[in-house]
Amino acid sequence: QVQLVESGGGLVQAGGSLRLSCAASGSTFRAYIMGWYRQAPGNQRELVATVGTTGTTTYADSVKGRFTISRDNSKATVYLQMNGLKPEDTARYYCKGRFYSSDYWGQGTQVTVSS
Repeated sequence: QVQLVESGGGLVQAGGSLRLSCAASGSTFRAYIMGWYRQAPGNQRELVATVGTTGTTTYADSVKGRFTISRDNSKATVYLQMNGLKPEDTARYYCKGRFYSSDYWGQGTQVTVSS
């Protein structure tokens, strides 16, 4: 079982940038498919981006060209670089790790973008 701890959230003006980090415990991090999700008040949790075990990435259409997901297996950490932030990006951002059919979630980090 892996434990995930997110960090890097905060308050930023529209057009600004933030870098989220998700640190994982355990020695099997490289075998996990990692993802970032977000949930705004009153909305369902939605997929933002994923990075596979070989580094393959996917993105939600709403963040393509602005966000970049990456992973550092030596540090057991996944990152989400967010540029060109918009007020509609305001949400709590969660890290998820998938190992076969098991999903593990972090506690989330709040991102607030002011207009």
